[in-house]
Amino acid sequence: MKLLFLTVSLLASTLLATAQNNITLVIHGGAGTITRKNMTPEKEKAYREVLNQALQTGYTILKKGGTSLDAVEATVRVMEDSPLFNAGKGAVFTHEGKNEMDAAIMDGKNLMAGSVASVTTIRNPISTARKVMEKSEHVMMIGTGAEAFAKKQGMEIVDPSYFYTEARWNALQKALKDEKTSLDHSGDTTGALIDDKIFIEGKKFGTVGCVALDKFGNLAAATSTGGMTNKRYGRVGDAPIIGAGTYANNATCAVSATGHGEYFIRSVVGYDISALMEYKGYGVKKAADEVVMKKLVERKGEGGVIALDRKGNFAMPFNSEGMYRGYIKADGSSEVLIYKD
Repeated sequence: MKLLFLTVSLLASTLLATAQNNITLVIHGGAGTITRKNMTPEKEKAYREVLNQALQTGYTILKKGGTSLDAVEATVRVMEDSPLFNAGKGAVFTHEGKNEMDAAIMDGKNLMAGSVASVTTIRNPISTARKVMEKSEHVMMIGTGAEAFAKKQGMEIVDPSYFYTEARWNALQKALKDEKTSLDHSGDTTGALIDDKIFIEGKKFGTVGCVALDKFGNLAAATSTGGMTNKRYGRVGDAPIIGAGTYANNATCAVSATGHGEYFIRSVVGYDISALMEYKGYGVKKAADEVVMKKLVERKGEGGVIALDRKGNFAMPFNSEGMYRGYIKADGSSEVLIYKD
């Protein structure tokens, strides 16, 4: 009996050590027309600094034994608090001159999820998405209802003026002048809104996201966005749609997407990657590449994803010219990437 106890204890210790060695965190800050010729050294430095800060924030939580949920929430909050990204503080303006934000989070351990959409006064939408998951019986809340729930849960509520940035406001003025709808972060980000259909001319998608694996072997995913510059009619993209822009399942992978949301919703991108792994036995890289580099391309959908499995394997495919992205492994080795090459 004593020998059996020692054997079980040794096995448990080995499994825990293996899980600890696999902790991994991957992030993205948007995909699209991101090229060296359109990037100044100062701007690139600024992006890299915030992306590195986000990686280190999540990694510190994981290294100290924190959960993947805690890690993805804290990591996304760093990017929500930066005016560089189209989420939180850096959210773009709608046609009416408002900032409407969406966010979602999912727990791979039990498939619980929470999301908010079209919120205008919540400083960190990702944290309210988590409250929706943990403190309500619902998955998604929108608009003023979500804001009332956030206030009740003690979330930080701010005046809408908090989200104002001159660069985003100027982008809206240009879009209004051109009578077009533009997508965030491009040198020429415009697209016409005709018959309620969005025709993309410019190509940059500033959604932020994070996927993580903790020492317990649990996966989590989180995504946050400000949507489209000059968007109308309460348009909501893929970020807060569970299975489209955000998905996590311990049996397969955790996914966060960035791109032209309509295509990601129609393709159910996050779940499709998971399904390829579950039903066809694909590895995470093969599954992510199949969806992003083949299926989305065939459907003329542009963007990318970050995907992570329970063994710490990850993929960061994108079919656009660039994607802000990065990863950090258990040993602390990390890398931030922006361009295609």
